Amino acid sequence: MPSMNRTGHIPGNSSESLGPLRQGLGDRTIVLVGMMGAGKSSIGRRLAERLGQPFVDADTAIEEAAGKSISEIFAEHGEAYFRDGERRVITRLLESGGKVLATGGGAFMSEPIRALIRERGISIWLKATLPVLMERVKRRSNRPLLKAADPEAVLSGLIDERYPVYALADITVESRDVPHDVILAEIISGIAAYLAAELDARVAAATGSAHDGGRQDG
Repeated sequence: MPSMNRTGHIPGNSSESLGPLRQGLGDRTIVLVGMMGAGKSSIGRRLAERLGQPFVDADTAIEEAAGKSISEIFAEHGEAYFRDGERRVITRLLESGGKVLATGGGAFMSEPIRALIRERGISIWLKATLPVLMERVKRRSNRPLLKAADPEAVLSGLIDERYPVYALADITVESRDVPHDVILAEIISGIAAYLAAELDARVAAATGSAHDGGRQDG
């Protein structure tokens, strides 16, 4: 079975070749973050299938828990109420074992959620430009934050506010209009590189500890 090399590359990314990557992930969750329209759900479903893991859309889980749509929650209770419910649902999902989790655009802005993701998952930012996002989101009407006179200005403001925080994610992949398999391959390579770097750090720490112990014994 192929294994990750020192650069984090996996020769091929078929289901059979991803065993070492799944082993490296353990029970951690792959958490997709980014703006509405970045492709978190569509890419997430395909990534979960490729990795042989369950896929969960956090917004869908929130709607199921509330018995209401996201738009209804915003309209009836406001954004603060929604964010509180979002935090509780994402916490529960992260505590329930490995999966691919697509989060809402504002979820990663919460420091408690980011801290929990660092503890229990690996975060991947699907980064998209404003024109790409606008072209995608205008096809749908269920975006509460974009129900404004100038949705492009709203989206641009959200990008200015959120992108510096999204940049804290463990991995960044450019979301653009290319075949899904291209994005999937980049995500899988990014995860492999992240895990390889993680392994290198553990080996270096263990080697350093062993050297320190040897000096003390001497």
